[in-house]
Amino acid sequence: MKQYNGSQKPGQFLRRAAVGATAAVMSISAVLGSGLAAAAHADTTSTPTGIVLGVGANESQRVVSWYAPTAAAQVVQVVETKKLDRGNFPKHVTTIPATVAANTVGGGFNGHVTIEGLKKNTSYSYRVGTEGNWSTTYAFKTQDFKGAFDFLFFGDPQIGSSGDVARDGAGWQDTLDVALAANPRAALLVSGGDQVESANNETDWNAFLGPDKLRQYPWAATIGNHDVGGKAYEQHFWTPNTDRSAPFYNGDQATRSGGDYWYTYNDVLFIDLNSNAYTTSDLDNADAAHIAYVSDVIKKHGDDAKYTVLVYHHSIYSPASHANDGDNQLRRRDLPTAFSNLGVDLVLQGHDHSYTRSYVIKNGQKANPAEQPGAAQVEQGPGGVIYVTANSASGSKYYDLTAPDTTKDPNYGPDPLNPKSHWANSVENQEHVRTYVKVQVRDDKLVVENLRSGTCDAPNAAIELGQEKWCGPDSGASPAQPVGSTVDKVVIRPYNDGHGHGDHGHGRDDKAAVQTETVAAGSDWLQ
Repeated sequence: MKQYNGSQKPGQFLRRAAVGATAAVMSISAVLGSGLAAAAHADTTSTPTGIVLGVGANESQRVVSWYAPTAAAQVVQVVETKKLDRGNFPKHVTTIPATVAANTVGGGFNGHVTIEGLKKNTSYSYRVGTEGNWSTTYAFKTQDFKGAFDFLFFGDPQIGSSGDVARDGAGWQDTLDVALAANPRAALLVSGGDQVESANNETDWNAFLGPDKLRQYPWAATIGNHDVGGKAYEQHFWTPNTDRSAPFYNGDQATRSGGDYWYTYNDVLFIDLNSNAYTTSDLDNADAAHIAYVSDVIKKHGDDAKYTVLVYHHSIYSPASHANDGDNQLRRRDLPTAFSNLGVDLVLQGHDHSYTRSYVIKNGQKANPAEQPGAAQVEQGPGGVIYVTANSASGSKYYDLTAPDTTKDPNYGPDPLNPKSHWANSVENQEHVRTYVKVQVRDDKLVVENLRSGTCDAPNAAIELGQEKWCGPDSGASPAQPVGSTVDKVVIRPYNDGHGHGDHGHGRDDKAAVQTETVAAGSDWLQ
């Protein structure tokens, strides 16, 4: 598989075109197409569906993926939005032939293209299909290609989990609407996994992909345990720089989805892992393949990034139903020391349908025993990593917090400073309301904030259907807080080795330092 090598300069508007397994980058003169057929006359039986905008290998790329009813040749047309003529595409546009393949499950076909060479701070419009069978026209906007940006992280929409797909879809739609109304300049939408309840159920997938925001902002997909059991996930999402070799699948590659992948955005290296896959034949090295993959990517690309962010589904410092699962105990043993040695800054996870933010963790231990629960500012120190678990973004299912239980895992006991919580977690929260996580990337800090996107009122399927008996802070004893209010916020000051960058891959043994101080959530200097 071809990987982006970093040699292309932003502003060179190149296209990757492919038919079957053959890919090529075409010159602009070869892809200039002709005008727009009236959408009103489109044959809707042949129009693409399930269109989703995805991340590319870097900030100057986007991937468009979709479903199609036939194997007919299809394209994506792209143009700067300012060049549209009263909503119509002009005569000369960029036309990108698509890779089209037969679906393994569900019938039909899937297509994708990679749009390359986008310019910074530019609005683009695009459509998918063929002459006479165009999709609706959608638009997205690029931002600066260096420096500060924000991204949003969403945990477990898991559409269909409540048993009511429509209610789950309504909660998911509302979270995206709320989050992007509050953060219209969000650069990325990052998944914590479990897009759907049933891996090959296209009713679930249709509801997940229903919001138009997923065609306007790039979605960085992550495989959850509910996505992995079929091929629909891979049919719906094409991801960049993906290693689809056997160690990154937890079963038959012909029938399951998998793969680890990476991409960069401005000064951040993102690495996304299929945490469903681990070696069961050698439990002493269950996650060795993932560690090797992360090590290789950081070795090759870490020096070009100020921050490294890992994303995978299974929360290793889980606070709720999955806290002491056997596979999670393996990950707690295998991963934290490797991540500290590799200079990882932030780990984003899902799976447990509740929110947590860890203390600064170094080599699988709390870096500074004096760090206080809920500290508003922390300093990583060398090898310090923050782990965040996202709550449900749709309201389809919540898990209640559990008390630490050393009879199940003697190494995951209570926090001496807050015994009701697990030792690793600075904050554990469950209110049975929808939330999402906002991450601000700045030169001198990361700011992580968990925000409410709903209340106890509809849409909130688990509450509406009586699957949860209480709602609100303090196990329902306090009234629900308003939409947009903050559950938790922390400023993370990165370790700096004195040369303007962190200790990526150096495996430093210095004692990690943590500073804690109370900071008002609304302080101007945090913005």
